[in-house]
Amino acid sequence: MMKVLVTVKEVAEVEEDFEIEGTGIADRYLEYDLNEWDDYAVEEAVQIAETGDDIEVVSVTIGPERCEETIRMALAKGVDRAIRVWDDALAETDLLDVAAKTRILRAVVEAEEPDLVFTGVQAGDDSFGATGVSLADAVGFEWAAVVNDLDVDAVLDESVARVHRELEGGVDEVTEVDLPAVLTIQTGINEPRYASLRGIRQAQRKEIAEKHLADLGLDAEAVETDVRLTEMYEPESESDATIFEGSAEETAAQLAQVLREKGVGAE
Repeated sequence: MMKVLVTVKEVAEVEEDFEIEGTGIADRYLEYDLNEWDDYAVEEAVQIAETGDDIEVVSVTIGPERCEETIRMALAKGVDRAIRVWDDALAETDLLDVAAKTRILRAVVEAEEPDLVFTGVQAGDDSFGATGVSLADAVGFEWAAVVNDLDVDAVLDESVARVHRELEGGVDEVTEVDLPAVLTIQTGINEPRYASLRGIRQAQRKEIAEKHLADLGLDAEAVETDVRLTEMYEPESESDATIFEGSAEETAAQLAQVLREKGVGAE
């Protein structure tokens, strides 16, 4: 059996108007959803499972019980089962850095022994963009980052991930990595599906296994980090915009005056 492990994350989306409380945005201004890049990773994994027999797709997330609703959406799209890692030590951590995430995900990979690991290129909140590659290094897997095309037949028939990678300057690199491997998935590699009503019903019966750090052979030291969130503020924006007030005729006259002063239309 082939196994594909997909790391997923619930991220917060901020309303246009919001207030900052301490070092965070007040919860009442936040809505939660599946990270955009992870949605493409889930779709790519499910498409692989649909083209072969005996292929299991497992998702793993690090997050509190609240995020299970979001994880259910991944299950509704075709993921077979999910793992949610949470612990009191994690609840007390303001910001998980790449090293801490890597230690947790490494323990999951070692327990699950997948053939492929998909991560999103980055998360929409912290935008570290390094967890996938860091995880590959930690578990000793080959890897390819920013993958925007994957030859599924090669994965199934040759145990090789033949991929296209999006590089700087619009360069498209074609490369191969032997399985097991970690691929970080770029948006646009596919078209993520909507969860069907049937899929949503089935997702309610699928397993979400809650794991504490101790279950993974870890302790509170695994999530210790030197990264500290010390302040959050809305940056001041500078603008040279001029707002004209009055009737249409008055504002038109003001605009014409400004244009004359700027030399627009002058011969």
